[in-house]
Amino acid sequence: MNTLIRGATVIDGTGTPGYRSDALIVDGRIAALGTVPADGRVLDADGLVLAPGFIDMHAHSDLAVVTDPQHLAKTTQGITTEVVGQDGLSYAPVDDVTLPILREQLAGWNGVPADIPWRSVGEYLDRVDAGAAVNVCYLVPQGSVRMLVVGTEDRPATPGEVRRMTDLVRIGLAEGAVGMSSGLTYVPGMFADTDELVALCRVVAEAEGFYAPHQRSYGRGALEAYAEMVEVARRSGVALHLTHATMNHSVNRDRAGELLALVDAALADGVDVTLDTYPYLPASTTLAAMLPSWSSTGGPDAVLRRLADPAALARIREALEVTGSDGCNGCTADWDTLQIAGVRNPALSGAVGSTIASLAAALSQDPFEVFVDVLRRDRLGTTILLHVGHESNVRTIMRHPRHTVGSDGLLVGARPHPRAWGTFPRYLGHYVREEGVLELAECVARMTSRPAARLGLSDRGVVREGAVADLVLFDPATVAAGATFDDPRRPAVGIPYVFVNGVPVIDDGRRTDALPGRSLRRAA
Repeated sequence: MNTLIRGATVIDGTGTPGYRSDALIVDGRIAALGTVPADGRVLDADGLVLAPGFIDMHAHSDLAVVTDPQHLAKTTQGITTEVVGQDGLSYAPVDDVTLPILREQLAGWNGVPADIPWRSVGEYLDRVDAGAAVNVCYLVPQGSVRMLVVGTEDRPATPGEVRRMTDLVRIGLAEGAVGMSSGLTYVPGMFADTDELVALCRVVAEAEGFYAPHQRSYGRGALEAYAEMVEVARRSGVALHLTHATMNHSVNRDRAGELLALVDAALADGVDVTLDTYPYLPASTTLAAMLPSWSSTGGPDAVLRRLADPAALARIREALEVTGSDGCNGCTADWDTLQIAGVRNPALSGAVGSTIASLAAALSQDPFEVFVDVLRRDRLGTTILLHVGHESNVRTIMRHPRHTVGSDGLLVGARPHPRAWGTFPRYLGHYVREEGVLELAECVARMTSRPAARLGLSDRGVVREGAVADLVLFDPATVAAGATFDDPRRPAVGIPYVFVNGVPVIDDGRRTDALPGRSLRRAA
């Protein structure tokens, strides 16, 4: 059925000011703009903004898009496309040896899935095409590739292994991936040196994809880590997208300008750089990610054995409390900043919402011992919030012209980070309407046309005749994040209509039963 959206203020995604117009949706595309005669269903959009559907450049919905038909965390925000396969770890490509390891390792990100029938990137994208609430782009996860070829050991890859990894990346790109991600603080991707990353990124560059690294540090050594990623891009020729581009921990307070100076210098040298951020101060990951890298090799069972070994524990404590753990971004652990957001073991549910420091105080125990006890009892499946961000850095980075938006939201756990449900409306409500950090049309461009350009989606991310009708209608006077740290699964306010490929998935504020999303594959 055709849909006529009547009398909206169109903010078309290009950054130009809005204008009043009707918009006619026919067969999944925008058939006409301007003053359009009624044809089919008519929606009165007076007082609403019509914008392109939002694109989440950093999502952890790898399983949710194929297992949760409602997918309310994203549909209610106006998100119509998600980029998954992030941080170098996901469920394709895998084999029967690596899949069980990844199921355990990623429990804190995605839960423990009952069944994963696919093995290749193409098979995963075929599963998306069988029915999803939103569109999906996929990044080949470098850590999963390294696990397939090298395993989880901390050692350089041989030349033959590098060739095998480049072949796997090439296959994933040919099957439709838009680029490659890395998780350089996560096992085993962290064990790749710069030359290995350059070799893989040359393959990505040949396919005109992009590289989205979670770099080696966002704390002590963050600028050096960003510089390494720019070097990888310069040497390989790959387009670089700095994902969740933050400057965290006390060592980086008010230093965002130094990061942006590095980005601007790279751009001046001809390196194609973009970045994304979420509009919150705390970060989020797994509690096990705080461990030093040497203790994380060999898979989850090996890690748990080390957590029961007094000699290994002494080394881990030294890294976390004295010298700094690379898993903790080169910093020592501040137990007051590590707040438990979700657990795998129901017996630990009472710990959710507490910091490691507050748990230790309540139990009259040492914080490090509580940290280890939680990891062991939860089999490394604990998710956490890290209260390590700085408002000045967040605001400075979001103003950069190469900035786009990514939620980095984990959807599991009793109290996940509210960015999973609130990132896009928080930008529009808090940072545009209330704080004036960004102008509305400019903010919409960062959510739509600019990420679409990075993804190679020439017919999405804009409101224009002939474009795909991925669209959102929102009220600029009321749009806001409903999600809070205390109640993180509340849907957004002021987003009554969302269309994916021309089909309403949110209709008058209610989720329909439509599954019009599909994989958006980069052409071979």
